[in-house]
Amino acid sequence: MLNFTVVIPTYNGAHRLPKLLDRLQQQIGVETQQWEILVIDNNSSDDTAQLVQTYQTHWQAKSSLKYYLETEQGSAFARLRGAREAKGELIGFIDDDCIPASEWIAAACTFAQQYPQAGAFSGQIHGDFDIAPPPDFKRIQAFLAIREHGDKPFRFDPESLRLPPAAALVVRQQALITSVPPHPILVGRVGNSMLGGEDYELLLYLHKAGWEIWYNPAMHSSHHIPPNRLEKEYLLNLAHACGLATCHLRMLNTTPGEKPIVFTKTFFGNLRRWLQHYIKYRGKLDNNLIAACENEFFWGSLLSNWHYLKAQKPGF
Repeated sequence: MLNFTVVIPTYNGAHRLPKLLDRLQQQIGVETQQWEILVIDNNSSDDTAQLVQTYQTHWQAKSSLKYYLETEQGSAFARLRGAREAKGELIGFIDDDCIPASEWIAAACTFAQQYPQAGAFSGQIHGDFDIAPPPDFKRIQAFLAIREHGDKPFRFDPESLRLPPAAALVVRQQALITSVPPHPILVGRVGNSMLGGEDYELLLYLHKAGWEIWYNPAMHSSHHIPPNRLEKEYLLNLAHACGLATCHLRMLNTTPGEKPIVFTKTFFGNLRRWLQHYIKYRGKLDNNLIAACENEFFWGSLLSNWHYLKAQKPGF
């Protein structure tokens, strides 16, 4: 069995993949590792397949580069397809717009040995901006999968939904295959839908199975943020969609008897947070983008109870 598999879920990523594939060929500290790279094409309509084929012809790294087509739309399906095809004991999920540092794989392998109880772990994800973000952007940077939690390892708190994104996430293949169902509830952003939460869903299944989720500060990557992802409309829609997944995630690991209690607590907790924020920034939301995004997240979280109910079969 290989030591490590890099899984790259991509949709129309032909213009993004070259930078990532070039960086993966430059990984250091992996001379003794057996590893592979899987590009999971999530039904792209661009030249992704041809691009990967060209790279395979001229591939220089010790690792192997493989291509798979996953026609079921959604990043959750692409990641699960990668997990099924992976030969590595560790799976490193990397989004096609995320560039890992040159020692990212080596740092992941070291951490996995030091923390065998960690079923999944992520590191520092820095923003790579084409234009300067607005003031106080750090308050909402997590919506864009930017995470900078300092230089000390710690365990995340799944019960409070404090979890890392899957933009640059390492998971033990054994933990994923034995804990995560083949058909997730949240599938990722598809078409015009911005609803996310699929990465948190995966981690909550691991948590339910008894695995710990950790932060490894030695793993660095950069997430490219083009100008359109800093536009007001995009950020507001993104924040709102992130909030809409709240109730789904809260209910995920609850027993049937707990569901009414958790549902009620989630609603009133979200109502309290939205009211507190709205009262604090009332009259300022039109001119304060950061506060407006936070307000959309809290409002989306409040509406998530109805969103959850709409998706349920009779019987709650």
